[in-house]
Amino acid sequence: MVNYSSVTDTKRSTGVHDAIGKLQRLTELFQHRRAQLAQRVGITEQQWRVLEEISTEHFIPSMFAREKHSSAAAVSKVLRQLIDKQLVAARISETDGRQRQYELTTGGKQLMKKLRQHRQRAIDSIWTDFDAAQLQQFSGFADQLIERIEHYAGDTRDKSDKE
Repeated sequence: MVNYSSVTDTKRSTGVHDAIGKLQRLTELFQHRRAQLAQRVGITEQQWRVLEEISTEHFIPSMFAREKHSSAAAVSKVLRQLIDKQLVAARISETDGRQRQYELTTGGKQLMKKLRQHRQRAIDSIWTDFDAAQLQQFSGFADQLIERIEHYAGDTRDKSDKE
């Protein structure tokens, strides 16, 4: 006698693991592509992240470090590298002498413009041929998956804190 629920569970489990594998591969490809884009203009991914944040004009190194699960020392090192490359300028804050303010130099702005152009070309080449309904379905699925992972991560933290 065949246990059909066992067969169904095995097929479902295989499908779930296949989907997880595809998601991992997508993540790796996105990270690799981001590294390629950064390298193309002579910077690292970490430097790119800091440049993006500085370009918003709301950059606070300690908050950036916390949000990116990094150390203040690591962010300071990246800032020094960017200053050495003359992509970022630092000055003492006019409102608080204990703080430094960072801004993109002309070279930093040009580099970010070039990066954004390269990224837009890649987006246009890869994404624009997809049907709008496909993109909407993918986006909706991604939203649900993100919500479930965030919920599970919160549940897991709560359980491990209680034990």
